[in-house]
Amino acid sequence: MKQILLLVFGLFLSLCAFTQRSVKDSILTAPHLTIHYAYHLPSGDMGDRFGNSSALGVDFYVKTKKNLFLGGEGNFIFGDNVFEPGLLSNLVTENGEIIDQDGKISELKIQQRGWTVSLNAGKLFPIFGPNPNSGLLLRGGLGFMQHKIRIEHQVNTLPQLDGDYEKGYDRLTNGLMLTQFVGYYHMSNNRLANFVIGVESMQGFTQGRRDFNFDTQTVDDQPRFDMLAGIKIGWIIHFYARTGEEYYYD
Repeated sequence: MKQILLLVFGLFLSLCAFTQRSVKDSILTAPHLTIHYAYHLPSGDMGDRFGNSSALGVDFYVKTKKNLFLGGEGNFIFGDNVFEPGLLSNLVTENGEIIDQDGKISELKIQQRGWTVSLNAGKLFPIFGPNPNSGLLLRGGLGFMQHKIRIEHQVNTLPQLDGDYEKGYDRLTNGLMLTQFVGYYHMSNNRLANFVIGVESMQGFTQGRRDFNFDTQTVDDQPRFDMLAGIKIGWIIHFYARTGEEYYYD
């Protein structure tokens, strides 16, 4: 493992060595890490089941001397708006309550959880911005989407929702995904502000993965088309070198 890490680090430094020119005057090869946040509006089948959601993630790309982008990213999706028909219907009393094993009314928190990963490629068009390394960024890729319903009941003891029993209610769904991004990519001349902002869209060709839903007494295995679209913003950390200086991170 140590030899593999050293090899990866050596390849990384070799890639950085290509960028020995000025950000302001030259198109650079620039590996970079981005920490990003997105706010999504759902549509398609996902819009029938969930409300607006957020995503936190990280990506790694290499911007080449031809302003091509190659890399990948991952996102953790979370939200509080769940509209799943029939959810927990077999556990609810006539008064619309769920009773725990001690005879108390349960306090449940029902949330959306999910994640995506993708491999992407794109192109930067330096039609505006402070230098030839900034401008309009178009990017797209292929990945994987997964989401489910999280039922939190830490205050109460509910054996019917513990362990594997919860899987009968969580509506686990996943499948292949396409993703697109259009926005502005900014590489600062003075290294003080490097960011990306724009609009992204994801289309998931998904399917329910649980054999049986305990509450609705149905098999949930129909194909779905899940869409997310919204605003995305990220803070960029570049790895490259300037002429006559050592490597730095900005």
